[in-house]
Amino acid sequence: MIPTARVLVDGSSGLEFDYLIPEDLHVSVVVGSRVRVPLRNRPSTGTVVGLSSFDNGSDNISYLKPIAGLISDKPILTSALIELGRWISNYYVASMESVMRSLIPESVRGERHDFRRLLFAKLIKIPNGEELEEIKKRAKRQASILSKLIEVGVPVQISRLGTGARAAVDGLVNKGFIEVSYEIVGRDPHADEEFMPSQPLKLTKAQQVCLSSILKATEDPAEAKPLLLHGVTGSGKTEVYLQAIATTIANGKTALILVPEISLTPQTVARFKRRFAEIQQKVAVLHSHLSGGERFDEWHKIVEGNARIVIGARSALFAPLQNLGLIVVDEEHEGSYKQDTAPRYHARDVAVVRAKIEGCVVVLGSATPSLESIHNTRVGKYQLIELKERVDNCSLPLIRIVDLKKEARNLSKSGGPAIISERLRSAVDQRLSKGEQVILFLNRRGFATSLSCPSCGHVCGCSHCSVSLTFHRKQEKLVCHMCGYQRVAPRKCPECNDPSIRFAGYGTEKVEEILRKIFPVARLARVDTDTMSRKGALRKTLNDFKAAKLDMLVGTQMIAKGLHFPNVTLVGILNADIGLHIPDFRAGERTFQLLTQVAGRAGRGEMEGEVIIQTFTPQSPSVQFARHHDCLGFSEQELEFRKSFSYPPYSHCLIVTVRSKHARMAEFTLQTLHKKLAKQLPKTIMMGEPIESPLAKAAGQFRFQVMLRSANPRSMTNYVRSIMDELTVPDEVVIAVDVDPLFLS
Repeated sequence: MIPTARVLVDGSSGLEFDYLIPEDLHVSVVVGSRVRVPLRNRPSTGTVVGLSSFDNGSDNISYLKPIAGLISDKPILTSALIELGRWISNYYVASMESVMRSLIPESVRGERHDFRRLLFAKLIKIPNGEELEEIKKRAKRQASILSKLIEVGVPVQISRLGTGARAAVDGLVNKGFIEVSYEIVGRDPHADEEFMPSQPLKLTKAQQVCLSSILKATEDPAEAKPLLLHGVTGSGKTEVYLQAIATTIANGKTALILVPEISLTPQTVARFKRRFAEIQQKVAVLHSHLSGGERFDEWHKIVEGNARIVIGARSALFAPLQNLGLIVVDEEHEGSYKQDTAPRYHARDVAVVRAKIEGCVVVLGSATPSLESIHNTRVGKYQLIELKERVDNCSLPLIRIVDLKKEARNLSKSGGPAIISERLRSAVDQRLSKGEQVILFLNRRGFATSLSCPSCGHVCGCSHCSVSLTFHRKQEKLVCHMCGYQRVAPRKCPECNDPSIRFAGYGTEKVEEILRKIFPVARLARVDTDTMSRKGALRKTLNDFKAAKLDMLVGTQMIAKGLHFPNVTLVGILNADIGLHIPDFRAGERTFQLLTQVAGRAGRGEMEGEVIIQTFTPQSPSVQFARHHDCLGFSEQELEFRKSFSYPPYSHCLIVTVRSKHARMAEFTLQTLHKKLAKQLPKTIMMGEPIESPLAKAAGQFRFQVMLRSANPRSMTNYVRSIMDELTVPDEVVIAVDVDPLFLS
């Protein structure tokens, strides 16, 4: 028998081919190996996704080419992850090649990055007194380096011996006192931080019950259901995670922790590094803010088995951990777990599948669980565990509602803007005077949301997308938040030349400007993607806030969840209506979750918290249920609404979007696809009419879509895939399939 390997070749085609395994690579080539292979007489790269063998006399052997070589000594994926990739490809109607790009970070997949090798000097012979005196007389620099090496007793990086050290080192090498060699040095993203060890906290009775449920599940993971940990904000979910992971590690297994936002990563990493201080070097971090070299090193740290705990955002789900015992998906309701490019997977759902494949336990945690997860507990797919109260007998914050309609009428007489109400302004002033901290939340970046003409009604919009441009004062430019297009803000209306063109709406940049005028003494920082783009900026800002070097934070959803600041006693939500009045059946759920999460940042210490919600629709169920911290009440009402219209979680959605630079071509392609789908549409699938997408144009492409719904997602995806495989699509047209979409745009 001749061993062969099935290789998924890199490239848009996503083709798989069989290759002979050379004799010298029989042991090295395994599932998950990255290899170099010939393809059409050109060198290429790929990933081994399967192994097989052929009989010596098989006719197929003569057609097979051998693998040219290995890219890395060890496989960078596990066989379980390959199986998971197959599932993602089938369920989300995506090519295996696109899945592979998600499974393997580009910094690991390509060959641009390698281990960092630095030159070190090592003492191999200590000079006697006479030799040392001679060196001191003739070469003081050499003598200084020798003294340093003798003092530390370990090899020292040559670059740390001072400028011009290399010549002196070479002289000492020639004299036989030291030797130099290259050593691999890891790029640690947290190398400049110190983590003081922390001890496990005493659990409340409710926390102990939750922990016991998790540990019981780990005893027989094959039979265990996914666990939904529903705990109010400040109830100590993280402590439960920490102690469950400690037991997992003690049992010789590994753990994976997912967080939804990059903003949560610094604080989460710090908590875990402090708690697992003895093995903090075995805590790996994976997220998009790492440099290519750092991500390369962290990935190989996991591959080599030197990481026991992995923390990260969505992509960390695919960390190649061996002997996985526990997966934690924190803030499982978050929309950022949904990938917005192919493959459009949901990390929470894929985590559940990975746990099943790997035979481990998965815990989904949230103060505001998704309706899908709540429904799964009701039908028996998930097990519900709860933390109904905050730790240390802390009470949930008092939530007050400010009706902005009334506020606008009051302020219109004086001509003032209704951005910060009098009640909120007074509350901020009161808290700051006591030395307490404040968080103000607005989920909208920029200075002004639009620039419009009062004469002709023209709104400055993006030339590539069907959205208005947002004004950013610091840049003095109008910016599209969809595609990044920028232009200088005109002084006159581009349509009618009216100079009275004016800005409308407001974002975090404008709020920051207003706050600095109202509270000139307050130490303030703005947290959004505009201010936190520089590496380490977010970590520094959050650390400064925790150390009371800042009095106030104003920001977007980056500060809305998961952060723990005991001195924050007031949270202000400037406009609760953003995202509420859009044509999306999930709008109410998202608003309720966001309001509840933001409100939960207040009163997490010894002092009572207060939340002020500014809204134009105080009667909205999302606002009222959030006001009373009533997640159960909101869920019951919303689920009843969903059931009556057969919306998720009572069905699964699939949206097919067709886009092209040519509107008529995109529309015609979708109509053709719609006709083919309708021809033999199973009775179990409901299909709507082809329509223009809510976001009709994005990045210069016109968009049209059709929605399908079914209680059986697998039959729906299989049917759509079978029809699409038969469809010939023009080169100028792109078809995207989104299974279980979170947004209908």
